Amino acid sequence: MDKIQSRIETIFDQQLLNCQSIRNTSLKERRTKLSSIESWLLDHKDEIRDAMYADYKKPVSEVDLTEIWAVVNEIRHIRKYLKKWMRPKKVNPTLAMANAEAWIQYEPKGVVLIITPWNFPFNLSISPLISAIAAGNCAVIKPSELTPNSAKVISKMVSDLFDENEVAIFEGDANVAKALLQKPFNHIFFTGSPKIGSTVMEKAAKHLSTVTLELGGKSPTIVDETANLKDAAQKISWGKFLNCGQICLAPDYAIVHESVKEKLLQEIKKVSAEQFSSNNGGMKQSENYARIVNSKHFERLKSLLDRTTSFGDKVYMGGQTDSSSDFIEPTVLTDVKSESPIMSEEIFGPILPIITYNEIDEVIRLINSSPKPLGLYIFSYNRKNIDFILNNTSAGGTSINDTILHYMHLNLPFGGINNSGFGRTHGEAGFKAFSNQRSILRQSRLSPMKLLYPPYTNKVKKMIKLLMKYI
Repeated sequence: MDKIQSRIETIFDQQLLNCQSIRNTSLKERRTKLSSIESWLLDHKDEIRDAMYADYKKPVSEVDLTEIWAVVNEIRHIRKYLKKWMRPKKVNPTLAMANAEAWIQYEPKGVVLIITPWNFPFNLSISPLISAIAAGNCAVIKPSELTPNSAKVISKMVSDLFDENEVAIFEGDANVAKALLQKPFNHIFFTGSPKIGSTVMEKAAKHLSTVTLELGGKSPTIVDETANLKDAAQKISWGKFLNCGQICLAPDYAIVHESVKEKLLQEIKKVSAEQFSSNNGGMKQSENYARIVNSKHFERLKSLLDRTTSFGDKVYMGGQTDSSSDFIEPTVLTDVKSESPIMSEEIFGPILPIITYNEIDEVIRLINSSPKPLGLYIFSYNRKNIDFILNNTSAGGTSINDTILHYMHLNLPFGGINNSGFGRTHGEAGFKAFSNQRSILRQSRLSPMKLLYPPYTNKVKKMIKLLMKYI
């Protein structure tokens, strides 16, 4: 650990010395760096796929869609609009400042730390990195030790493309993250659980470092009596069982109108088999379905499922597990009560509790009895119901008649609220997250405010009264 601590000290000091030079990089230079990351990812697709399969058997197509394409798409988006984002933004004068010119100038925060999770190792490491680069920062990345093969490939990418005095990576366990958090980074971008997020924020407070926290929570899905049930089942199944449910934005539980519950359950059972099963052996032999990342997380989920069924919740679909391969079958629970063990924590696995309701007020009470979620999903074609839910709940983001897709819309800022995080990322929001919005005012030769300077004569006092009354 002493060796790692020494390396942290050295690289942090090197980046502090270099950040002024990186800050002054041109639009062309930043675009070139982004292009080099894109080319590297596309040239090393097979290595990325193999690493993620070795970590938790993530299907190739899921890697392509949620890891490689998601990042490449954002790189292309940033390259296209970066010139506009970097340009100083003039602001309109106010009456009191009519003689002054004013604008906002975006400047990099400096040296930033990016701590990333294991569930989307490439996406959630490289997406904040490209925003940091676009804004002109130096960066240190700490990938998760729970996906070591993926971390090694990310490390290879960083060493191939950057000098350590601009972008560096530190592999290792939680002790490495703790050591990094001792340094006074200008900004910390953390993706993970609310529990660890609060620790990161506490460490950042000692240095007054700004933070972006992308956390999680129990994201609810509402299905009312007007929903297209086949469509809803397809989208809920995909959003819940993708990546074996290990997604902070996954539908955590569904609140379904009593009149459509049975039909929705039938559709979910049918469509999940179509989406994730193998033709010759079910889920366990499927190349379309990932695994739980390790035995610790497997045992947590298995224990949660066992406690929930002992409590009285019923397994409608799935429920099979295999500890030898950290396999948990896509599972749907019914007869779930609000006080059930499955409702006490974020599931972060392929288990979907179904709660029924009759009146829309019941939905609002249930959602608002828990901390504000990262995502909220509404399946409805009743405008009144949709507006009522939106106006009476709070969430980081919402998709109507879909799940997760608001994350993929690069013109929408992505992030949470309170327990599910704060700060925004993606596209222009990501650029701003790693930038300081510097307010600049340039006064003209005539400065009316000088008329209000002391000494406060009767004339000055009269002018201040007029100012307060009319301006």
